[in-house]
Formats: sequence, structure tokens, C-alpha cells
Amino acid sequence: MAGPRLCSHLSMESGVGTAPTPRGLPYYVAFSQLLGLTVVAMTGAWLGLYRGGIAWESTLQFNVHPLCMVIGLVFLQGDALLVYRVFRNEAKRTTKVLHGLLHVFAFIIALVGLVAVFDYHKKEGYADLYSLHSWCGILVFILYFVQWLVGFSFFLFPGASFSLRSCYRPQHIFFGAAIFLLSVGTALLGLKEALLFKLGTKYSTFAPEGVLANILGLLLACFGVVVLYILTRADWKRPPQAEEQALSMDFKTLTEGDSPSSQ
Repeated sequence: MAGPRLCSHLSMESGVGTAPTPRGLPYYVAFSQLLGLTVVAMTGAWLGLYRGGIAWESTLQFNVHPLCMVIGLVFLQGDALLVYRVFRNEAKRTTKVLHGLLHVFAFIIALVGLVAVFDYHKKEGYADLYSLHSWCGILVFILYFVQWLVGFSFFLFPGASFSLRSCYRPQHIFFGAAIFLLSVGTALLGLKEALLFKLGTKYSTFAPEGVLANILGLLLACFGVVVLYILTRADWKRPPQAEEQALSMDFKTLTEGDSPSSQ
């Protein structure tokens, strides 16, 4: 019975079974990137036009915070989640590394934004961690760090068994999407808080800054919705590759006592 199994492995390794890209997926991915880049650009425009720009050694240090958080915990985190939808036929190891690296870049940029706001508050004598936005922000940041550490331990660091990875994968996927959703929501809370602090009652008069920021908020929400839509489409999931099928077959043989000779 070795002949059919050998032919099967050769056909999988030859790349004949390369999965086609689902119809509609490229358009949604392109739309998500257009939204994400627009959000980043509009955040920069808002800070430049109405908040004086960005600088580290001045009162403008605070502006580093919203820009870094939008780039890191919204745009890059969203792109990291889409890696397994975009790179459908590449080696699983390569896709994992890209997924992990994007999360590292997102975490580092978000860390810069977090340091910026705490340092600014210290210099100006403002209180820390009293608002709902700050509580949600710290929660998201901690969850994001823990999610990355656990994901690295299970999926990139050698040693985790196939059965352990299989058991944890659904939780990893769920918490990844949940943390992304919380990140978008926290960004919206921070945007509203910043507008109320500066504009006060002028916010209700349709001040230009308020209108621009409201549009930015809508685009943030749209980006989150499009990314989550792509992630939740079952027919757009990355199909199992030859290496994954072989591992699954070996795991079934070990756990169920199956063997090629018994078939």
C-alpha cells in the first residue's frame, strides 16, 4: 500500500493542488487596505491641521499617541490578521513568520505611543488611567502582548505538540479578532475624548475639526468591519497545505491507532 501513499505525497509536494483565490476576496482585501491607509493619512492630517503636528520634546508629544496607536493597534494589527487570507499557497512557516513580525511591529509602534502619552502626562502634571478610554487602552495593550507571547510559544517556538496547537488554535483566532475589535473601539473612545476636551460645547456646532474627526471615526469603524468580514467568511479561509495534511494524517495515526496497513 506504499505506492498510493507515495504518489499522494508527490502530488502534494509538486504544487498541483494549489488552491485558487476565492472570487471577491482580492477586492475586499484591496478595499480594506484603501480604508486603512486613508485612516492613517486622515489621522496625520487631523493632527497636523488642528493639533499642531507631532514632536517628542514639546507639548506636541501627546500627538504621537493617537498616530502610533492607529498605525500599530489598528492598521498593522488588521493586516497581520489578514495574512492567512492573502498568502494562501505559501509555506505555512513563512506565513506564520510574517504574521508574527507584523504583530511585533504593531506592538513596538503601540509601545512608543503608550510611552508618549504617559511621558506627556508626567511633564504636564496630568492624572493617568482615570478615563474609560485609558482603561480600555491598557487592557487592549496587555491582552495584545499576552496574545502574541502565547501565540509565539504555541506556533513559532519549537516544542509545542501538534495536538496542543490544534486545541489552542480556535482560542487564538477568537481572541485575535476580539482584541482587534477592542482596539478599534478604544480608538473611537480616544477620538471622542480628544474632541470633547478641546472643542467642548463647540463640538455641537459642527466645527470643522469635529466633522473631520467624525469622518475619521466612521472610516475606523468601516476598516474594522471589513477586516472582520474577511476573517469570518468560511470559504475564504486558507486551505490546508501538503505539510498540514501530512501532520494531520500522522496525528490521526498516533491518536486513533490507524496505520496504512490496516486500510
